[in-house]
Formats: sequence, structure tokens, C-alpha cells
Amino acid sequence: MMRAEVVMANKQSFTPEEWTKVLESTMLAGMAVSAAEPSGLWGLVKEGFASSSALAAAKSDAGSSELIKGVVAEYEMSEGRSSVQDAMRKRFAGAKPGDAVQRSLDSLREVSTILDAKAPNDAPAFKAWLRSISQKVAEASSEGGFLGIGGVQVSDKEKATLAEISKALGTSV
Repeated sequence: MMRAEVVMANKQSFTPEEWTKVLESTMLAGMAVSAAEPSGLWGLVKEGFASSSALAAAKSDAGSSELIKGVVAEYEMSEGRSSVQDAMRKRFAGAKPGDAVQRSLDSLREVSTILDAKAPNDAPAFKAWLRSISQKVAEASSEGGFLGIGGVQVSDKEKATLAEISKALGTSV
């Protein structure tokens, strides 16, 4: 009896444009939440750190798929970071904070479709990873209060954006 071979996705599974969108998605998952409820400079630093540490954690997680590890490896190379920065600059040129949330969600929807088509075996885990990045960013800095004191961990706007991210990715909350 022959077993079907499970093919795991990697960079070669995508066109260069699709790969850039997959790379971008890791930043957009956090950016959508940050833009939904701007939390000042210190909050932005904490949220950026939460996003970066999610990438670092995935690198050392034995359960991370080849696709996730490929994305993390790409961020470790200056060429990979540059391609994402260029794509993000183009995507958000002239955007207002409200536009940034919607553009991020639109892109995450597009990446979800690409993953379903090109990486069906990896898509659920990758989408769950993106959703976890957005959750970590939402929890990184409390909203409201004064200097982070007396605020809420995840604001109503952030909760609504997290639900929209889950919807865009086709994942459950």
C-alpha cells in the first residue's frame, strides 16, 4: 500500500511576489493591532519587541514548520529584511492609521488565500502563528490609564481587530 507523501512548503513553493507577501504577513499581523489602538512611543516599542520575540521563539520551537522556519531565516538576512521593508513602504505610502488596519487585513486575507493554494498542509499552522503574533502584540502594552498604569491589557478596539484578523485568516479566535 502506498502512502501519500506530505509535501511541506518552503520559499520555493511560492513566486517571489507571493513569498514577499508571506514574509510581510508576519509584520502585518502585529501592525494591524498596533494601528487599531496606537499606544504611544513606549507602547510601540513594546509591541515591536513582542513581534520580534515571536519570530525568535518560532526559530527555537521544534514544532515550527519548515515554512515558519524559512520565514524566520529570511528575516535573519539583510536581503530578506530589505525586501519586506520595501514592500511595506509601498503598501503604506500615504496611509492613515485607519487605512493601515484595513490594508493589513486585506493583505492577511490575500496571504490566507495564497497559503491555502500553495501550502495547504502548512496553512493552518502558519495562520495560527500569525494570529498568535497579533495576540502577543495586543498584550504587549496596556491601553488607557497613565503611563500604562490603570489601563486594560487588550482594549475593545484591539479585541475587535484580533477578531478581524482571525476572520481574514480563516482561523478561530
